[in-house]
Amino acid sequence: MAQITPPGIGDIGADPFFERSPYPFAMVKTILGARFRFDSTHPALLEPVEAAYGGLPRDVPGSPLPSFHLELRLSPRRPAPAWDEPPPVLTQSGAGLLCGIVDAANYVIIDHGRQRALVVVSEDMLDWPYHVRYELIEFAVFVLAARGMDLLPLHGACLGTDGRGVLLLGASGAGKSTLALHGLLEGMDFVAEDAIFVDPRSMEARGVGNFLHVREDALRFIDEGPMRRWIAHSPTIRRRSGVEKFEADLRQGYGHVATAPLALVGAVFVSAEIAADEADMLVPLAHDDIATRLLADQPYAAGQSGWHRFVHRLSEMDVHVLRRGRHPRASVDALRSLLTSRHVASA
Repeated sequence: MAQITPPGIGDIGADPFFERSPYPFAMVKTILGARFRFDSTHPALLEPVEAAYGGLPRDVPGSPLPSFHLELRLSPRRPAPAWDEPPPVLTQSGAGLLCGIVDAANYVIIDHGRQRALVVVSEDMLDWPYHVRYELIEFAVFVLAARGMDLLPLHGACLGTDGRGVLLLGASGAGKSTLALHGLLEGMDFVAEDAIFVDPRSMEARGVGNFLHVREDALRFIDEGPMRRWIAHSPTIRRRSGVEKFEADLRQGYGHVATAPLALVGAVFVSAEIAADEADMLVPLAHDDIATRLLADQPYAAGQSGWHRFVHRLSEMDVHVLRRGRHPRASVDALRSLLTSRHVASA
């Protein structure tokens, strides 16, 4: 990589806090129904922004968009770090600020009260574009959106049809991503996979439909053709758990990404258990068990504003455990049955 000299660091004594450092590069994106402005000291830091949020489907807002502001600052290249990959982000809070820290030269400071954030990235960290995008920039965007728009952040996915959606919840490895993939291939509306944001007042689910992350073993259920090649030729990313997944870009035109939030009609906890009979794939959860399962599945969301309202509203809907069928298409059919039955009942 060519040497990059961040502007504004020529006289560190005169401006030790970089308060007069210019941000000559800017980009504005509509994300999660809000307006995000990114100001940067160097164009290289706008590349992961474009990679994450460029070309997203846009809905037509019915009211002015909430606005958020991120400052992206490039810091000087450091001596070769003594790690094979960047260490995990450490989180901290205080004085109304939220922080995500990789090290002294790579961190995020979020002032959600003022709807602003600072993201600092060192030159050498640009050699790790996935970590810059996913663990620094997207981290800041998601926290600002959740706190600033009173959305509940969930680890899961969401599929739907005709403006209605079903949450896909469950432990990592249970098969949420594979189910989301086949729902997409079968023509369902895809909201997002990995991070879903729910408004507990309206029970509408939204997300960033940019990437789908699936393991290589998911390809065995896909016939040879353009769809399989699209996934198999996608870049791979390595999660902190060590699991490697394809990162398939949904903006290449495969499947239908929802252009507006979906009104939730229920949720399924995806299970790795295989159903003996496909007629028994969906197991209704007792009303008294729903809150317990949600708390165990979403520990971070359970501590956020709006959690109790969300649990109450979801408990009034259809919540099931979804066991696997012989093929993921059977699971997609089960999801469709939930959406159809709710549609008929509410008509």
